[in-house]
Amino acid sequence: MQLTRIAQSVLLTLLAGTASAATLDSTREQIATQAKALEPQLLETRRDIHAHPELGNTEKRTAELVARQLKAMGLEVKTNVARTGVVAILKGALPGPTVALRADMDALPVKEVADLPFASKAKGTYLDKEVDVMHACGHDAHTAILLSTAKILTGLRDTLPGTVVFYFQPAEEGPSDFIPDGKNTWGAKMMVQEGVMKSPKPDAVFGLHVWAGVPAGQIAYRPGATLASSDDLRIKILGKQTHAGRPWDGIDPITVGAQTIVGLQTVVSRRTDISSYPSVVSIGTINGGTRYNIIPESVDMSGTIRSYDYGIRQKLHADVRQTIEKIAESGGAKADVTIIEKYDPTINNPALTEKMLPTLKWAAKDDVVNAPLVGGAEDFSFFAKEVPGLFVFLGVTPRDQDMSKAAPNHNPGFFVDESALVVGVRTMASLATDYLYANAGAGK
Repeated sequence: MQLTRIAQSVLLTLLAGTASAATLDSTREQIATQAKALEPQLLETRRDIHAHPELGNTEKRTAELVARQLKAMGLEVKTNVARTGVVAILKGALPGPTVALRADMDALPVKEVADLPFASKAKGTYLDKEVDVMHACGHDAHTAILLSTAKILTGLRDTLPGTVVFYFQPAEEGPSDFIPDGKNTWGAKMMVQEGVMKSPKPDAVFGLHVWAGVPAGQIAYRPGATLASSDDLRIKILGKQTHAGRPWDGIDPITVGAQTIVGLQTVVSRRTDISSYPSVVSIGTINGGTRYNIIPESVDMSGTIRSYDYGIRQKLHADVRQTIEKIAESGGAKADVTIIEKYDPTINNPALTEKMLPTLKWAAKDDVVNAPLVGGAEDFSFFAKEVPGLFVFLGVTPRDQDMSKAAPNHNPGFFVDESALVVGVRTMASLATDYLYANAGAGK
């Protein structure tokens, strides 16, 4: 039943500026009660998605499941966003700000090794090749958590001051149907380009990631730079083919390639200011040559560039390019260097992080710690670049295990202690409601 206008006026007066302790306590109590009540459905949904993983840009079954549940809640639902994404809008009965909550849906080309009744046996196509598929990074948990969060917040609609937008995002791990070339977009960046953050425009965005090596139910957070940017580095060293017994008749791209790898190590160790943030330049592949006694025409290499600061990132790109090209020139070769910017650094808004810390402590029952810098990347960064954002980590490793020996995210043995998921629901739901109530007088 909708509140009367008089009741709305009274409640808005109560909520204006800062929510009362009684209001927050009452709402949190409802969230905690409903999160526990929904736990069986939460686990059922997570296991269903886990057993049927889908790669980036192919999340059709997952998207249909998500849309079906959201429509059953009576929410306004948009499908086929950024190819396979889903967006739902919950309008509270009272005026107020807008918050966005994000979950990613895609899996990885990994073969599951765990002996679970709902273990994945799925196959998929990754760059035209058939592969095993597994939720080896916990996106099944993220999707299930956000669906339960939507269910709880929908039940609070009549007293909710503002709007909540739910982003169910595809292809966080990257596309499975094409190689990034700097022109095509996917995932969060594509959602932003399609205007999901314009109508309605959120005042803040929140995200959560389950994490191995952190005790189940513990929340780790970090103000400011939290995850690295991720840029692809592709190098072609062009030499001159000749007989390996007469190297002076040609230009050896393999030798130049080896010198390039060594030279790149000095970009970070000697040319980058690491007093504020670390940086990484790594070469991951080397391909060249067809026979032991032939110096080849060319060598191809690829790698990654990681940093946490936009200025350092651009300087790294310039220094990497110059180092490669000059080393090649010194050996009589030529280097074609391509740097493709994929993910921005994920930066938690410091003021928002500080304001929401009491919420995190409530959700995790005070089991909250500071997170170290993470060398991985997240395209949540594109949402947080548009509006103030907060991205936190939820521990999912059983507490009786040695945290240092837990199989990490992206590993075939990655394991989620499902007891942590209800903490994730409390976290996402209370981040939304605490923000809305605390800023109830700020919205339209």
